[in-house]
Amino acid sequence: MKCVINRRAQFAASHRYWLPEWSEDENFRQFGQNARFPGHGHNYVLFVSLLGELDDYGMVQNLSEVKQAISREVTSQLDFSYLNDAWPEFQETLPTTENIARVIWQRLSPHLPLVKIQLFENPELWADYLGNGMEAYLTIGTHFSAAHRLAHPQLSDEDNFKIYGKCARANGHGHNYHLEVTVKGEIDPRTGMIVNLVTLHQAVEEYVVEPFDHTFLNKDIPYFAEVIPTAEHIAIHICHLLEQPIRELGAQLYKVKLIESPNNSCEVYSEQLASNSTAAPKSEGILMLV
Repeated sequence: MKCVINRRAQFAASHRYWLPEWSEDENFRQFGQNARFPGHGHNYVLFVSLLGELDDYGMVQNLSEVKQAISREVTSQLDFSYLNDAWPEFQETLPTTENIARVIWQRLSPHLPLVKIQLFENPELWADYLGNGMEAYLTIGTHFSAAHRLAHPQLSDEDNFKIYGKCARANGHGHNYHLEVTVKGEIDPRTGMIVNLVTLHQAVEEYVVEPFDHTFLNKDIPYFAEVIPTAEHIAIHICHLLEQPIRELGAQLYKVKLIESPNNSCEVYSEQLASNSTAAPKSEGILMLV
């Protein structure tokens, strides 16, 4: 029987986004504050996922050996380092989150049966690398506060309360929504980026956060005049709003995850939504509710 196991590790390191062949203006235009000299630091959190058959001792891999391999090949070399100088790979391609994850895979794959490397630069920025050439996934997190009411316009108040409970109350209720946007694409061999992080944040802010923040969704967002603003429908709408802007940035929207509360979240995968030719207000596609 095959299983996936995960091992967590961490290291503290600094880095700088700066290309010597670019002017100072171009570096700051492309990388923003990440171009500041002499760099900045993070407490990186690393998750190493391994796939394998269970052995006679009930293990995919001896965790003590896994820990030693990660320490020897990665964390002992990167902890308290300046990443740009730590490994020769970062002389060629900048140590962005996604590129660090890719290089860690390369360093560990001769020693461990890897299936995924996930690297958190901070709680709202992380990358996933699955061993597929220069392709990687990058996730950014943000938030907005909004109110909504869940009620089907063709049903009576009594029926709406049976379906939606307190969420059907006439004056609505609010949430502090946490939004995670995942893009995928090829890592640029020089900048180390799937997409320019500055412009990605700007797109999410412009198309989602600014229009949605501090609104009553049913009344302030035209889409929800006829579509019930459940977490599922909100995530689907956000997916539609971001798909084209992210494509114009040179990446592909992969997933939108909307966390309505600590107990409720929803994930929408852009490719599945597109393959079903979803048109508002329909909601076909893959939804994952937690």
